[in-house]
Amino acid sequence: MKGKNNFIIRKANGNKEYFSFEKLNKSLINSGASIDTAKGIIEVLEEKIHEGITTNKIHSMAFRMLKKHSLKSASCYYLKKGIMELGPTGYPFETFISYIFREQNYHTERSVILQGKCVSHEIDVIARKEEEIMIMECKYKNTSGVAVDVKVPLYINSRFQDILDNGLVSSPFNKYKGWIVTNSRFTQDAKQFAKCKNIQLLSWDYPFNNSLKKIIDTFRLYPITCLNTITKNEKSWLLNKKIVLVKELINNEKSLINAGVSSKRLSKVMNEINNLCQTL
Repeated sequence: MKGKNNFIIRKANGNKEYFSFEKLNKSLINSGASIDTAKGIIEVLEEKIHEGITTNKIHSMAFRMLKKHSLKSASCYYLKKGIMELGPTGYPFETFISYIFREQNYHTERSVILQGKCVSHEIDVIARKEEEIMIMECKYKNTSGVAVDVKVPLYINSRFQDILDNGLVSSPFNKYKGWIVTNSRFTQDAKQFAKCKNIQLLSWDYPFNNSLKKIIDTFRLYPITCLNTITKNEKSWLLNKKIVLVKELINNEKSLINAGVSSKRLSKVMNEINNLCQTL
């Protein structure tokens, strides 16, 4: 790398910052790209990136080049945008989050009505295991650069407290955690308030050692929107059938065919699915 970190790019939220090829290189390597592949992509981008270019444009160019080398790595690299394509509603994202905790041996339920001391509340996801019960509010974003600010935990905390005041924490569930989960990020004020009120936060890159991205990579829980070998219409059909995870399509050619995947493409699609669900 030439070390061109002295020009400014525009982030999705409109903010400007100096660009880092080192950060891009790390993202490519983390997606499963080889050192040589990452180096080659960066060498090309060094000649194309200019002052004022957007991060979306940079990642799109990197994605197209990576796709030529490895569909598996490209799918992993596309993960953040793939999650944003789960919409337009938050339902698939809530289902996605319930799967994440199910993989960690929790019994999960979606869209559950819990009675508070004052009013009833619809909870996006409830996760239970042994004596522990967790109630989760999911904040899905389908636009880059939109952060969850402090108003959200302020509001959610009052809902959680109303439910607790009505006796949520009782036998057999003596351990309680309230969660706010987003595919975006939290502002610093949101993090500070949540920490003060003992609310667990989970976002794309927070907490650092156990972020949403880290969990997805660890358990291979990639959404079908990360797949590069099926069309948007085919993805929409699968989501409408409540098929959210790539792993649900393993040995499930019937669903792919019903979604519109032709027999000529089926082998290529299944190859991407099987590769993506294997360990990097």
